[in-house]
Amino acid sequence: MRVVSSRFALAAIAAGLVLGFGAGASASEKGKQLFVKNGCWQCHGFVGQGGVAGPALAPNVMPVEAMSSFVRNSNRAMPPYREAVLPEADLKEIHAYLTSIPKPADPKSIPLLNQ
Repeated sequence: MRVVSSRFALAAIAAGLVLGFGAGASASEKGKQLFVKNGCWQCHGFVGQGGVAGPALAPNVMPVEAMSSFVRNSNRAMPPYREAVLPEADLKEIHAYLTSIPKPADPKSIPLLNQ
């Protein structure tokens, strides 16, 4: 019986982490939609966690001015997004979405991971 309750506890914790990590996304649904529409997710992941091709953008989001400057003038692996392609208002919505993503739980706060 102990194995079943441990598995249930592990499943509950995993579900809480997944739901908790995505909960802030509703704070800027338009920004999330623009993040997906403009292909940002392809390199940076659906919640800005980073990936093989792009660094993490969330939860430690750079100031909107710095983000705008980088997105407009990038000369690295990321192509620049001119305002004709990504209007400033849309970029601010994307920034708001990234800012709304909460920090994940500290692994030390999860009892099951510290046994």
